Amino acid sequence: MKDLVPPEGTFSVESDKVPDKVDVAGSDEAAETQETVLSDQQTAMLMQALHEEQNLLMGSLSGLFAAIVGAGVWAAVTVATEYQIGWMAVGIGFLVGYAMRLAGKGIAPVFGAVSAVLSLLGCAVGNLLTFIWLIASTEGLPFMEIASQLNSAIVIEILTSSFEAMDILFYGLAAYFGYKTAFRQVTQADLDRALGKGF
Repeated sequence: MKDLVPPEGTFSVESDKVPDKVDVAGSDEAAETQETVLSDQQTAMLMQALHEEQNLLMGSLSGLFAAIVGAGVWAAVTVATEYQIGWMAVGIGFLVGYAMRLAGKGIAPVFGAVSAVLSLLGCAVGNLLTFIWLIASTEGLPFMEIASQLNSAIVIEILTSSFEAMDILFYGLAAYFGYKTAFRQVTQADLDRALGKGF
């Protein structure tokens, strides 16, 4: 069952143990760590339950919505400040990844890949919206009139002409954080539910 193995660095059961940090309210002592030992059978049950709860369609739709919202914020901030803040690409990556995590509950590598692509899309659309506004403002035309005249060739020309070397870094970070943030974080409650509180 290879598709049940999460990508490295996202979720793993090391040495058949899953740590659960317990913070005692009102205590000055550091939080103690309790370890729950899982048998191979329990680990398989957990992975199967997590796999069945995945929803790539909902995760992708939520990620797409987050990418569009992020693109709009990117464009609005750039237009308002008249300065492109590259670190907003990282924010788009986090936003898309978090949306994918909440709606998709994914542990398979495809969730990270889709999130990374959507993060890049959000950055590109944010840049595109910014330049459409700049063109509309310069020409004294309505935004929607310029937007309605776009075709793939014009979009590619706008994006390539506005691309700078530093964009590689920020786009790369957007894709990275989109990927890393997209995966489900397994909690003790998830373990209890998946295993029927059997340990």
